Amino acid sequence: MKTIGLIGGLSWESTVDYYRYINTMVQERMGGLHSAKCFMYSFDFDEIATLQKAGDWEKATDLMVQAAIKLEKAGADLLVICTNTMHKMAPEVQAAVSVPLIHIADAAAKAIQKQGLTKVGLLGTKFTMEQSFYKDSLIKHGISTIIPDENDRLVVHNMIYDELCKGICSQSSKDKCLRIIDKLVSQGAEGIVLGCTEIPLLIKQQDSPVTLFDTTYLHAKEVASFVL
Repeated sequence: MKTIGLIGGLSWESTVDYYRYINTMVQERMGGLHSAKCFMYSFDFDEIATLQKAGDWEKATDLMVQAAIKLEKAGADLLVICTNTMHKMAPEVQAAVSVPLIHIADAAAKAIQKQGLTKVGLLGTKFTMEQSFYKDSLIKHGISTIIPDENDRLVVHNMIYDELCKGICSQSSKDKCLRIIDKLVSQGAEGIVLGCTEIPLLIKQQDSPVTLFDTTYLHAKEVASFVL
């Protein structure tokens, strides 16, 4: 079994799910008392969130690269960035190490293609929704994206940082998310990518009439398959 290097704490609320999903999948596949072999570098998320807010992506990239190098030196056979937003610097992280980086957008695209969809709504931080790095990754797989309007983008972004990253899941925020999802569907979205690893803490498939792509789960599934 290969050893996983997890870059987590981005935030730790969703990193917990990565650890649980990956170990559960390995145990289901191998049986007995098996679990995944892994190392984790867990950030103090406040440090990263401050850099994001300031737009200091160069410093944030440097920190991500340093974490990746440490995990490779520790013996990781592959790397996992346990967040959507910080895949902005996935190319730099991959270039800094010799082991493969399992990209979250590739995992999402595989599931979207399996459903035969070509246009999806994208929810996430404003960085993920507004910048091109994530949407471009999906476009490479023939998948176009629709994002919420400016006001709704701010609603989702603030909900992530002010509530979900602190473990707060309120009914009012769920209602807002479902309203935004309905608007995206009315604009032609065939499914919705939950492109922030905290959003699945709030919204579940049973809440939506269209397919939701839980990137935390899909990424973890891709990682478990790779290591086995």
